[in-house]
Amino acid sequence: MTPAARTQAAIELLDAIIAAAREGGAAADTLIARYFASRRYAGSKDRRAIRELVYTAVRQCGEPPSSGRGAMLLVAQSDPELASRFDGSQHGPAAIEPGEPVAERGVVPAWIARELERSGIQSASWPALVERAPLDVRARRDVDARELLSAFPDAQPIAHLERGWRLPAGSDVASLAGAVEVQDAGSQAVSLAAQVGPGMTVIDLCAGAGGKTLALGDTMEDRGRIVACDVDRGRLSRLAPRAERANLTIVESRLLDPGREAQRLGDLQAGADLVFVDAPCSGTGTWRRNPEARWRLTPERLSRFVAMQAHVLEVAAPLVKPGGAIVYVVCSLLDAEGKDQVDNFLSAHAGWTAADPTLPIGAAHGRGVRLSPAQDQSDGFFVARLVAPC
Repeated sequence: MTPAARTQAAIELLDAIIAAAREGGAAADTLIARYFASRRYAGSKDRRAIRELVYTAVRQCGEPPSSGRGAMLLVAQSDPELASRFDGSQHGPAAIEPGEPVAERGVVPAWIARELERSGIQSASWPALVERAPLDVRARRDVDARELLSAFPDAQPIAHLERGWRLPAGSDVASLAGAVEVQDAGSQAVSLAAQVGPGMTVIDLCAGAGGKTLALGDTMEDRGRIVACDVDRGRLSRLAPRAERANLTIVESRLLDPGREAQRLGDLQAGADLVFVDAPCSGTGTWRRNPEARWRLTPERLSRFVAMQAHVLEVAAPLVKPGGAIVYVVCSLLDAEGKDQVDNFLSAHAGWTAADPTLPIGAAHGRGVRLSPAQDQSDGFFVARLVAPC
C-alpha cells in the first residue's frame, strides 16, 4: 500500500471507531482486526503503520471527533509528511480544502475533566492517561523468569514487584503462556492487597477471564480454595484453560445470575477469608490501552457503574467470615467509583473498618490507595481493604 492509501485506510477505520463509540459497538481493536481480515492485501508493515496512525489520532482527540478525516487532519497539522499524503490519488484521501473542519485537540471530554478535577487528578497528569502503555507480565512463582525472558533483551524487572517484568509494547510472549501472564504492573500491585496465603478460602467475585485469580492462586502456592465467579459466561469460560496452563488446581468457576447472585453463593455465606471484588467500572485508569473508551463513557453510564459497584459490595459482605476482608478494586481514577463507594459502604455497615492495603506503589487516597499512570507508570486503580467485624 502507498503511504496515501494507508492514510485513507486509517481514516476509514477512525470513522468506524467513532460510530462504534457513539452507538455502543465493538472496541477499536476488534474493528481493526475485522478490517484487516477482509483486506488480505495489506501486509504486516501496512497493518502496523495504519494501526499507529489510528491510535495516534485517537489519543490526540479529547472529545469524540465528528469524522475520521477531521481526526487525521488534526494529526497532520503537526506532521507535514502526513499532510502531504492528502493528495487526491486513487486510493488516498482527497486534498485538504481551506477551512476544512479539523478535530479539536485534547485529552478528555469536558465532563470527564470535571470529574477528574473533583477527584483530585490535576490536568498536568492527564496526558499520561492516554500514553501508549508498555507490556507488563507476571512470571509464575516456580519459573526462572530471567532465564525464560532471556530471548527478550529489552525485558526489565519491575523494581517493586517480585515477579513483574516490563517489555516493549508489542512484544510477542504468546509462546510463554502459562509461565508468564500478561498483567499490568498496577494490576499485579493491587492483587497484593489481598494478602492471601496457602490454605485460605478466597472468592474472586468479579473474576472475568481470571487474570487476578491466577495471581492469587500463585501466591497461595496452589493450596486452599479459590471460587472464581462472574456473570459473563464467555469471559469466565477462558479461566479454566488458563488455570490449567498455570498448573493451578485450586480454582473453581461459578457462573452467577445477574441480580440473583446470592442464590448461587448460599453455600459460601460467612465462609471466605477474603472476597476479592474487582468491580465493573468506567475503566478511566486503562485508557492507555483503550484510548477510545473515553469517548464511550457518559454520565449515565458512569451512574450505572456506580450502582453496580454498590450492589456487588452488598453481595460480597455476607460471604466474609468474621475478621475476614473484602478487597475492593476499580481500574478507575474517579472518586465516585473508589473513595466514595468505600465511604458509603463503611457508613452503612457497622463494625466494618478500613485497613491499610500496604501496596508497594500508589498514594493514600481516602480510606484506600490510588495508583495513577503519571505517578506510578501503571494503569490507574483505587484499592481498599475492608475488614469484617469479629
